Parts: sequence; C-alpha cells; structure tokens
Amino acid sequence: MTRMLASVTGIEEAEIALSGGVDIVDLKDPKAGALGAVSMETMLRTISFIAGRAPVSAVCGDLPMEPETIRIKAEEIAATGVDYVKIGFFPSANISACAQALEPLAARTKLIAVLFADLAPDFELLPMFARHRFHGVMVDTAQKGKGRLLDHLPPERIPGFVDRTKSLGLMVGLSGSLEAPDIPRLLPFAPDFLGFRGALCG
Repeated sequence: MTRMLASVTGIEEAEIALSGGVDIVDLKDPKAGALGAVSMETMLRTISFIAGRAPVSAVCGDLPMEPETIRIKAEEIAATGVDYVKIGFFPSANISACAQALEPLAARTKLIAVLFADLAPDFELLPMFARHRFHGVMVDTAQKGKGRLLDHLPPERIPGFVDRTKSLGLMVGLSGSLEAPDIPRLLPFAPDFLGFRGALCG
C-alpha cells in the first residue's frame, strides 16, 4: 500500500499533517533549498510534539558531495531520533564515496537516498545504494517551480525505477511538486510512498 509523506517546516504544519492522517511527517525547509534542513531546535521540538504518532523523516540539507561533510550531518540528524534520514545525491564523481562513508550509519539508521528527476538521475546507482545498506531511494525535483516530477521523469521510466528499487530490497518513493491529479497517475506504479509539500500548502 502506498503511503503519504508530508513535508513540514515545524510544529504548526506537523499538527495539520497529523490531523489529515499523513503516514510520514518529513521535516524540511524549502526556503533553504531543494532539501533544505530545518534547525536542530525545530527538529527536536517537532519530534517531541509528534511523540510517535507517525514516523518522522528529516533531510540533511543541500550539501556538497563531500563524504565527511555528509557523514557528519547525517550522524547529527540521526542522533535526534528521527525514523528516516534523507540525503540528497547530486550529480558528482563522489557519489559512491559518499554512500560508502554512510554505510556504518546505515547499519543502524534508515537512510533514504534522494535522486533528482531534473538532474538526469542515474538509476544504475541503485545497486550501489543497496550494497551500502541504505533503506530506500526516492526521486524528487531539485528546482522547485521549474516543473513537476512527471515533467522530468516520463511515466514510462517510472515502473522500471520502482520495480528495480524494490527488487533490491529498498523502499521507494516519488516526490517533486506533486499535485492531487498526480496521485491516480502514480499509484498504479505502487511506490511505497508519495511525497507532498506545495500541494498541501495551497
């Protein structure tokens, strides 16, 4: 069954999301970038407010593809007790090294790799994420306001991505400026979750 992930910036939006019955509450500050991180104070206060009523995910921010930088930030966010830590993987020759640096953390925390539909995502990386013990992979968009997921990732490519990811034992998610009409278009592909932000704020 496909679950709904709602990105929120803090307690006020988390309360709205919970009252709407979302399955996963995602902490993210869109003003700080595609995967802009909320402050640690906001993260801790919101986790405390949610108090286990729904799983919580949090993004690491738009970080440079530097293994140690990403490892340190992911460790910091994992220490808050969130259920999932989301890490953006932007095009770089260092992607494999970054994933490898996170493997020790992945052994004890559910890490979600985020690829970007508008940055020519390389789905040949999927086995690499599985090898380094990631929990899942999702596709999002990096440049908000410049097209939705389906503008950059043709529907005919989605089943291959979803099926390949699942075949590797990874959780799979789809996001990227999704709107209500996208739900019936994407549900047949059976992702584990669909992520929303802008559509919930309209």
